[in-house]
Amino acid sequence: MTHLFDPISVGSLKLSNRIVIPPMCQYSATDGVATEWHRIHVGSLALSGAGLFIMEATAVAPEGRITPDCLGLWRDDQAEALAAVVSAVKAYSNIRLGIQLSHAGRKAGSHSPRTGKSGPLGTDDAWATIGPSAVPVSPRWPTPAPMTEEDMDRVVAQHVAAATRAVRAGFELIELHGAHGYLLSSFLSPLANRRSDAYGGGYDARARFPLRVFEAVRSAVPRDVAVGVRLNGTDWADGGITPEEACLFARDLEARGADYVHISAGGNVRGDIPLGPGYQIPPAELIRSHVSIPVIGVGLINDPHLANDLVGRGSVDLVGIGRGHLHHPHWAWDAAEALGQTIAVPYQYSRARLSTFEPPKSWSHLAR
Repeated sequence: MTHLFDPISVGSLKLSNRIVIPPMCQYSATDGVATEWHRIHVGSLALSGAGLFIMEATAVAPEGRITPDCLGLWRDDQAEALAAVVSAVKAYSNIRLGIQLSHAGRKAGSHSPRTGKSGPLGTDDAWATIGPSAVPVSPRWPTPAPMTEEDMDRVVAQHVAAATRAVRAGFELIELHGAHGYLLSSFLSPLANRRSDAYGGGYDARARFPLRVFEAVRSAVPRDVAVGVRLNGTDWADGGITPEEACLFARDLEARGADYVHISAGGNVRGDIPLGPGYQIPPAELIRSHVSIPVIGVGLINDPHLANDLVGRGSVDLVGIGRGHLHHPHWAWDAAEALGQTIAVPYQYSRARLSTFEPPKSWSHLAR
């Protein structure tokens, strides 16, 4: 049976199918402002047939950017540029649009891939970083300043302001980036959080600040805007967050009004990651058994039959297809063909659908 194209609700947001295009950084903004690249990029994937598109990690503050080329939502002009992208997409596509809000924390200030360099920016270009503790990502990275209560208050307010701008720009879903070793993720992970105050130690203390950020954002945006969190199911390293703690965090988010969770892994330290199709599904499947809200699973899921099987057997509720959509923006069309399903496509492209293609009668001589 086919389940990948079943509709589903995420909060009050109704999706036409279970296919999600997850956040993928484009490193193409100018001072945090979306450019024509974003209009082209989002526009092409808006015609993919996926039910949900979540825009890339978008910084809530200039010092929260992963790189100088990352999107931002700390100013109104940044929201206006994104609103233009949203408006263009909604004029021609019924895909649901979300955005991921992020603070990179101790991993902020990295070289953009367009420079051909990797690692932290040089001292002339870098900005001061913050984190739960004075623990750098690695010896080559700068040591972040441990956050004070005032820092936490400021970051909470920055998330709320960015979320408010996102709603004004027309986004229907807001995702907080709590994975990959960025700020919220680093608070949750014992590998990055060495605090001895109320925000460090056991799980409840490490989760306190991330949950506070979530509660503030959930309270600040309308109930009909879906709000969720991308979180690590594991750090892929000894001493990191465990799948069991990830389950606790997901349950705490649900209790506070989260509409979904999006399960990824890694990024706090270099871990031994068992790459392969669906490699991040096991922690997502465990988390799904502990919550009643939808769970998005990811991890090199490029085969439509695998995606359908994961949804059909209840491992996850939705599947994130990232690299697969970059390679083939109409991945969902091929998935529908492979699984014997129908999917709405723009009338301008309707002749590209193999199962519905019927050549005009005037071409009949070509078939002889």
